[in-house]
Amino acid sequence: MIHVTEGDRDWGKFLHNKDKTFYDFDEIRKEIENETDRGCGNNKGITKEPINLKIFSKNVLNLTLVDLPGLTRNPVGDQPDDISKQIEELLMEYVENPNSLILAVTPANTDFATSESVELARRVDPEGRRTLAVLTKLDLMDQGTDAMEILCNRVIIVKLGIIGVVNRSQLDINEQKPIEEALKAEQKFLQKKYPSLASRNGTAYLASTLNRLLMNHIRDCLPELKTRINVLTAQFSSLLASAGTPVKDKSAYLLQIITRFSSEYCTAIDGNSANIETSELSGGARICWIFHETFGKTLERVDPLGGLTESDILTAIKNATGTRQSLFVPEVSFELLVKKQIMRLEDPVLRCVELVHEELQRIVAQCEEAKNLARFPRLHDKIIETVTKMLRGRLPITNEFVKQLVMIELAYINTYHPDFKDAKIMSMKVQLNDVDFEDGPKKQKPQHLGNGDSGSNLSSNAGSTVDPTEPKPKFGFGVDIAADKRHRKISPKEKKDVTIIKRLIQSYFDIVKKNVQDSVPKAIMHNLVNFARMNIQSELVAELYKTGEIDDLLNENHQVALRRKEYSERLAAFEEASRVIGEIRDTHLW
Repeated sequence: MIHVTEGDRDWGKFLHNKDKTFYDFDEIRKEIENETDRGCGNNKGITKEPINLKIFSKNVLNLTLVDLPGLTRNPVGDQPDDISKQIEELLMEYVENPNSLILAVTPANTDFATSESVELARRVDPEGRRTLAVLTKLDLMDQGTDAMEILCNRVIIVKLGIIGVVNRSQLDINEQKPIEEALKAEQKFLQKKYPSLASRNGTAYLASTLNRLLMNHIRDCLPELKTRINVLTAQFSSLLASAGTPVKDKSAYLLQIITRFSSEYCTAIDGNSANIETSELSGGARICWIFHETFGKTLERVDPLGGLTESDILTAIKNATGTRQSLFVPEVSFELLVKKQIMRLEDPVLRCVELVHEELQRIVAQCEEAKNLARFPRLHDKIIETVTKMLRGRLPITNEFVKQLVMIELAYINTYHPDFKDAKIMSMKVQLNDVDFEDGPKKQKPQHLGNGDSGSNLSSNAGSTVDPTEPKPKFGFGVDIAADKRHRKISPKEKKDVTIIKRLIQSYFDIVKKNVQDSVPKAIMHNLVNFARMNIQSELVAELYKTGEIDDLLNENHQVALRRKEYSERLAAFEEASRVIGEIRDTHLW
């Protein structure tokens, strides 16, 4: 209720229908009924969404009243079984607010001593500092009874007092009895029934008492109210700023958005952002982490000999020598095997490109300028689409480039590399020296010849590699290679050759790994990251700044325009509230 000093007519406005002013109060009642049915249905249900109505009149005091549903214990009609719990939860949301005044309404034709409204008020306001009891239906009490003891505050003591009123009956409402006549009838009843209490009861006295209590209560809550209003003012100022202002020169405004977004995107990569993220790595810092932590440690975990067995190495050596029995480890077998191992670096290299691409894409959504474009959904989507298209176009180029880095390592196995020199010298020493690399100096194996036979009984020779339990081979042209690999033991010389190859592969693979670990991040930076930094603004201008499309891109979301209007109105209300609070001590009490 808002007291006005001008105008001969009273009027009302609903928050859910801001554009319409109601001068007919029958129409206001109808609108309340329609909105109630919309929110609660027609089954006498309840909703937590309030109907906000402002009444402007010279005949009202400045008060905000919240009409809450009456307490009930049993469901009626189609009401849910827990309707009592729902209503009580709804009531508590309002009466628990320490800044609110509680009107504990109880009909006079019921037992006031067991009033549920008074009991609930005492639960949240045990000291009674903000509870005022209202006794309605004084004219409906049984004959021979009255509410004198209750109104004198002798039955249940309510600190702020108990005020009795006489409302219009349902018949009065149906016959549209004017409020003025109802108030006169109320005063007439009070003068006749409670002459000594008439001046301290009735609707008019209740209104003035509420106004006085409210003003005193506001004074008590003044410091907290000031703080809350200041906080709300700051919040809605920020919301209003986020909603932006109407755009006049759309062409210039679009260029400004593109420039700000491009600058913020590049800043996120360079690490000079004013808004430093503290919860996680992002932008350029995350790309650096991908290069040196994720990619670097992945390469360190790649086993140079992974997937190679001694049998595989030995087979490669034999295939490289052909029909000849080689005295030295053939270089061809080393190159064949080390190339196979180098190829295993391609997967982590491509994965590194993928991770960097994902981070560059993620930066788009993290840019504050992109978040601020909610008011222009078409422009927001187009910017993301353009950057995504640009990055996706660079992905195959970068992938091919880093794959070529691996292929370059495969193209020429540089056995003259300075870091490979020591491994070569060691392998030559091992081959030239009659020393078993792992088992120490070779020992002469004694020959035991039986019955003067120079070798007829080879199975009994010491150190023989033939297992006497194995079946003797049958002569023929069929060769069981798999069985031969299963059962044949590796000779000391073969074991030495395998060890040499392993050492050579490990040494050269480490050289290649260092080269890849150094060159791949540089290639990704050149082909993907730096390309995005240098071309993002020109790409956006080329895609967005087109005649005939600017209006469409800057077509504002209708909801944003409505929110801006709402924020502006709320902000004005808070500023007015702040002004009123500043003058509250001089406010006249009715």
